[in-house]
This record gives sequence, structure tokens and C-alpha cells, in this order.
Amino acid sequence: MKKIGFLTSGGDSPGMNACIRAIVKSSLNSKIKPIAIYDGYKGMIENHFKEMKYDDVNNIIQLGGTIIGTARSEEFKIIDYRKKAIQNLQNANIEGLIVIGGDGTFTGATILSKEMNIPIIGVPATIDNDIYGTDNSIGFDTALNTVVEAIDKIRDTASSHHRIFFIEVMGRNSGFIALHAAIAGGAESVLIPEITGNLEHLAKEIKNKNKGKRSTIVIVAEGEEKGGAFEIMKKLKPFLVGYDLRSSVLGHIQRGGKPSALDRIISTKMGAKAVDLLSNNKTDLMVCYKNQQISTIPIIDGISKKISPMENEDMFLLEKMLTLE
Repeated sequence: MKKIGFLTSGGDSPGMNACIRAIVKSSLNSKIKPIAIYDGYKGMIENHFKEMKYDDVNNIIQLGGTIIGTARSEEFKIIDYRKKAIQNLQNANIEGLIVIGGDGTFTGATILSKEMNIPIIGVPATIDNDIYGTDNSIGFDTALNTVVEAIDKIRDTASSHHRIFFIEVMGRNSGFIALHAAIAGGAESVLIPEITGNLEHLAKEIKNKNKGKRSTIVIVAEGEEKGGAFEIMKKLKPFLVGYDLRSSVLGHIQRGGKPSALDRIISTKMGAKAVDLLSNNKTDLMVCYKNQQISTIPIIDGISKKISPMENEDMFLLEKMLTLE
């Protein structure tokens, strides 16, 4: 294999640049030309390619986001636009493709692989950590640390004013960030999409846990079926008369920032492994970080199989300590 293309797609996550760096350096060390495809599948359609050198990836391991950009391309779902993308790949003599992102990114790659007969390797990168087969996806650890730092700061002001704070965190329809942040941040309770509950009972438990305490922190996953932090706070007000309630939505601050040491290490190992797989004529695989080891699974499993934070028995027990049911 003489040329490998790579892209980042979907939501950005800290550690993507570390993965890009590993792909470029591993490729060059193997005498393979690494071709960056800017702005995901959108850039593939628009022929926004660049051959990368060592200098292009110097001093990027510590940067958040992605230096080659990312996008969600609706056009790529249309076959005529994919034909244009395929033609661009063929004109550039790209023989293999590494896609860094989540299940939507992998789905696009598998379709492309069938239509073009090009080898593909997926690298899981999403702060939501909702990709089957890997303990950590790129960006999860950094986002989690950002959330925990925010919880600590909100706790300071909550304690000063005897307040109950409802803090909303990202995760789409997954409770990974919420549950882990609740444990690490010492929250009194957590609401996640995977567990259903009764708000009136929730209010009673908040009162019980608030007795003698200067603050109470409730973590709410953005995909919670009863609404986000503000909506849940409003619904609970009639049951918590006399309590000082506040809500905070952390939002996109969770996506940014320098990647943690763990995210840098995972990203580097995954990027190097992806190049190794392509150079050995492997395809349709997703690189995983499982039990502190780098391994692979069929990429279709990463797309089709679902994962829940409650599948871990330890997490289930800890959640029972935190939830107010």
C-alpha cells in the first residue's frame, strides 16, 4: 500500500490530533504516503486532500479538536455525491482509508467500502463513549475530567448558598459521562436514559439526602427522557418548595481542551494500529481499547451493537448508591 487516506468525522473530541499524529508518523515510517481528507466526508466530496509530512503533525499532540476539521455531511448519504467522493479518492490513488469518529462515521465508511472496494479501518472517537467493543473511545476521559472539574466549582457556590444544583452533561442517549461524573464528582444523584424513575419519589429522596448538607448535586444526562437539567428542575419545584434550586448546562465546553494523558496514549496506540492493519491488508475492522490492550473487532459490530454503562456490575451497584429510587 502506497497511499492511505484518513479523516475525522462527526463531533470533535480531544485526542483526535494525537491519533492524526500517530497515523502520519506510522505511515511515513512504513514508507506510505498519508493523505489528510479535510472536513470529513464533506472534504472527500469537495476534493480537499493534502499529503502530510512530519512537520504537519509536530506539536499537535496537546491540542484539542482536530487540525483537519470535521463535519456532518448530509450530501454523503446521496449516491451521486458518493460517486464524486469515490472519483476523488481514485484520482488521488488512495488505496486504504482510516476513519476517526463514531457509528455514523463508520456507517459511511462501510458503504464507501462496498461501493468502491477500498479497505477501511475505524478508530472510535466520541466523548459519549457509546461505541460497542471499546472500554474508552477517544475523548471520553478528557471530557469526563472537564465535567468533574466543573462539578467541583459548582459545588463551591452551591455550598455557599445552600443550593441544589442540577447539572446537565453531554452524551446523546448514553449515560456514560453522567454516571462516571456523578461518581467522580461525589454527586448525590444521577439521572441517565438507561434508568427510568419517578420525579415525586426523586424529590423525596433529594429532601432526605439534603438534610444537614449545605449543597446537593444532581447530574442529568442530556438524553434523559424527562428532559434536561432545567426541565427537570422546573418539574421538581412543586415538590421542593422552600429549596433554592439552580440548573447549569455545561454544553460544548466538554468537547474542548487539551487531551488527558490517557486520551493521548489511547489515541496514539489506536492510530498506529490502524496503519499497521491497513499495511497488512486488513479491512472492515474497528480498533479497540479493551482491558488496557489494543485489539480489534469487526467494524459492523461497532455500528450495530449497543452498549450501556449499566452492563458493568460495579457501575450498576454504584448507580444504585447514587440514584434516588
